[in-house]
Amino acid sequence: MKNIKKPRYLGSNSKIRNSPDSFVLDNVKNPHPNDDYSIRFTAPEFTSICPITSQPDFGNIIVDYIPRKLIIESKSFKLYLFTFRNYGGFHEDCTIKIAKKIINSVKPKWIRVASFWNPRGGIPIDVIFQTGTKTKNVYINELNIPQYRSR
Repeated sequence: MKNIKKPRYLGSNSKIRNSPDSFVLDNVKNPHPNDDYSIRFTAPEFTSICPITSQPDFGNIIVDYIPRKLIIESKSFKLYLFTFRNYGGFHEDCTIKIAKKIINSVKPKWIRVASFWNPRGGIPIDVIFQTGTKTKNVYINELNIPQYRSR
């Protein structure tokens, strides 16, 4: 395994970056690399910008993955999600960009990134990206589609 660098964000003040493309996720060594288990991140207040109208889009991002040798450091992941606040991307782009960033960083055995977007124009959009093979004896929580509430 390659050398894992000291996390650049954990334990220090962090500047919010402007682009998800240039952001580098921190990862740490999996403390249980010989065991299969799942990790879930939930970001119920995800924000991005519509690339056409420049209006804000709000969604709930749920990431489930089964790690190999590395896991995502959570503060780094939070700061990565913040980079989308001024990013103009369609829902599909944001969802798959998040999945690919994690895949490139930690190369999980399996990953699912689901995004549930608040309605705009009366239509909620849900995007689900999944790759790899789920390990049979690992519990993966089902996706419960969030209830959309009127304002």
